[in-house]
Amino acid sequence: MSMKHTIAVLVNDQPGVLQRVSGLFGRRGFNIESITVGQSEEAGLSRMVIVTTGGDNMLEQIEKQLYKLIDVIKVINLSSKPMVARELALIKVKAEPSERPEIMGVVETFRASVVDIGASSMMVQVVGDTVKIDAMIELLKPYGIQELSRTGVTAMVRGNA
Repeated sequence: MSMKHTIAVLVNDQPGVLQRVSGLFGRRGFNIESITVGQSEEAGLSRMVIVTTGGDNMLEQIEKQLYKLIDVIKVINLSSKPMVARELALIKVKAEPSERPEIMGVVETFRASVVDIGASSMMVQVVGDTVKIDAMIELLKPYGIQELSRTGVTAMVRGNA
């Protein structure tokens, strides 16, 4: 059975690591739905959060292959634990002045915020899980989305784990 998996990979902050990690997925025929990379709590180490789809044995295979890469320090299957996952999206939507109150209703419902207003457009920032971002995009589509940029998922295990 194919499931969505979220894994965190702690890596040495070295040139080419992202390419080697993403290349490993590509060579195995696994799609990366989302990948984010940034500093971790340890100097010199970066944390990658990767969302992919596949069976449990695919995940085991990926984990083993990742550990073979020289700069990979630790691989954590976040989706096997209670986790907090968030994504940020910037959405530029067509917004004539007459439509703005309606759009603001959507923005407030999703606890999003307007970060820029142009003569005939608005830029909205929304933070949440992937389902929330997808829902907001669907509600803004009828107004005309001019531009959309999403960060990809970042995640951590909840609590003390």
